[in-house]
Amino acid sequence: MTAADRLFTFHPRIVALMSGVMGLSLIAVFGVIWFRLPGDARESFSWFQRLTLLAFFGAVLWILYRMTTLRVTAYPDRLHIRNVFKSYTLRWSEVTALRFRPGDAWLQLFDADSNRIGILAVQAAEGPRASRAAKELAAVAREHGAGPRPIPGT
Repeated sequence: MTAADRLFTFHPRIVALMSGVMGLSLIAVFGVIWFRLPGDARESFSWFQRLTLLAFFGAVLWILYRMTTLRVTAYPDRLHIRNVFKSYTLRWSEVTALRFRPGDAWLQLFDADSNRIGILAVQAAEGPRASRAAKELAAVAREHGAGPRPIPGT
């Protein structure tokens, strides 16, 4: 699929900016701390301790990277959601509702199995921009067959 196939895409600016600044700050602060340590203090760290610190540091940077890449993208046949720890791809027929009420931290999606999936890309922190995005995504979803399903036998 090309960019032209996308019907809608949204990613938060505030979270991406905050995560990027935090990542760069962590690199700078811990770099300065490490290199300002006296040589004998640095040498007192075992290889295991150094690897542990690097693994922890890498995990934090990976989480911040994932936060900078939060996104929701609508295609003619599906919806793709990229959250921090997991990504989802749902066909429009699997989407039964989208909800973004005042006080909600982010857009909520309800699927055909009654699961609730938070769409972290559309966050209340974005203010009116997020509200517009939620409305646009809901319109795209309705146009492509998303919505409540009739209960058989009723």
